[in-house]
Amino acid sequence: MGVSLVGGLSAWSGLPMLMAPLGPTALLIFAQPGSPTAQPISVFGGYFIGAVVASILEVMFPGLWWVATISVGIVMLAMLMLRVTHPPAAAVPLVVFSGPIPPIVLFGVMLAACVVLTALAILWHALPPRIAYPKWLED
Repeated sequence: MGVSLVGGLSAWSGLPMLMAPLGPTALLIFAQPGSPTAQPISVFGGYFIGAVVASILEVMFPGLWWVATISVGIVMLAMLMLRVTHPPAAAVPLVVFSGPIPPIVLFGVMLAACVVLTALAILWHALPPRIAYPKWLED
């Protein structure tokens, strides 16, 4: 269901390449809800970092493939330093450099995807057998 929503959002936005990072996000939050990388702070933080880095570097160095690869490294480093590691979000620069995406569109679609996937995961994991998601609900 999560991947179907992501696919619909990708089709609606006209950005089918966004399926690349968002599909694995759905896998993480639905299949491994206890993982630190599946927690909402990591999902939202990781995609925000990915979108910021990709947008800035795409504007500064449009279309340069080698900048896209450096962007991935910068995103990974920033996520690790800020402790919001979400591996699928490291692919955002590759998506942005594959076909320029206006930053406002990128941020809007990423935010919508994060909200929809996280909300759906919270509802899904509330069904029996109940699994605490996000992790802070264990308390």
